[in-house]
Order: sequence, then C-alpha cells, then structure tokens
Amino acid sequence: MPSRRRDPGELLPLTPVVLHILLAVAREERHGYAIAQEVEQDTGGQVRMGPGTLYGSIQRMQHAGLIEETSRRPADDDPRRRYYRATPFGKRVLALELERITSVVRVARGKLLLEDA
Repeated sequence: MPSRRRDPGELLPLTPVVLHILLAVAREERHGYAIAQEVEQDTGGQVRMGPGTLYGSIQRMQHAGLIEETSRRPADDDPRRRYYRATPFGKRVLALELERITSVVRVARGKLLLEDA
C-alpha cells in the first residue's frame, strides 16, 4: 500500500493496460474476467489481455496501491472469483493520467495534427 505522502504523478504515464484496468474498476467492482471483457469492449478489441497479462497487472497494481481486492460476492457467484476496485490513490492517479492525456490531445489539436471529434 502506498504511503499517504506518495506523489500519484510518480506513476505516470500509465501503460495502456493499467489505464484501462483502472477505468474498468474506477466506478464498479469487477472480477478479473469482467475486467478483461470491459477493456476489450471499451477499446474495440485493440487492447486484449490474456490471463498472464491481466493477473500480473492486477498483482502489480495491488502492490502499487492502485486497486484492492474486495470481499464482495454475489450470492450466486463462483466463490473462486476475486473482485477488485480502484483505491482512492488509484483514482487520483487515474485523474492525473486523464488530465495528462487531455493536455496532449489539446496540444495536438492546437498544432492541427488532430481534428475535433
């Protein structure tokens, strides 16, 4: 778990996998397979994670204090599933990363390298 004094900016820029996992668990707790499905859907299939990438990333993100395992278990759910959510620190890191990306897009638009959507 990160110390309370840790600067969230130290973890930037995030890799695409870490960014999308954080986006998937920022508002809703999800189990691993649901995270992978959400990321694939959100990216139109551009980011696909096999089990090794997914669970290795989850483990590193837990160690960094970005996400945590929850005790949530729907009554009819498989008891082997583990659910994850973003920590407050993880949400701060995500917000900073989204601000960083927005700034890059703003610069690209200013240089006429990217059209408004």
